[in-house]
Amino acid sequence: MSGRDYYVVGGEYADTGFTRAAEGAGLETHGPMTEREAHDLWRKLTGQTVDNAMVRYFVESRAAVQPVYVVGGEYADTGFDRIAPNGAIEVYGPFPPAEALSRWRAKTAATVDSCLHRYDLVSADDLEGFTARIAN
Repeated sequence: MSGRDYYVVGGEYADTGFTRAAEGAGLETHGPMTEREAHDLWRKLTGQTVDNAMVRYFVESRAAVQPVYVVGGEYADTGFDRIAPNGAIEVYGPFPPAEALSRWRAKTAATVDSCLHRYDLVSADDLEGFTARIAN
């Protein structure tokens, strides 16, 4: 798996700069799909609209959205490499990236006066390694 999703995006545009949709028309987004599927759909859609110079489709590649965790707690010191001896690793999530960022902001704001508290955003793929690294 490539870790990327592919989308076909487009429709009728206001001008040949292809930067904004025509008035009253919304742009279509098809996907996620594999790269091959996206190119096949792009070819089909452009073939169907070849006679309209104001219609254009693009294939976009986006990183696959992975869940994110908010991880941290009270650390033993400001090196932030070990949780405090009587503390526990706090793990919140999984969340979509935008929600994880919001939760991280809330946790860091709540502990702003403690120089030993720290929270990080950790991807699902890195969660096990991260928590093992900071465990007592």
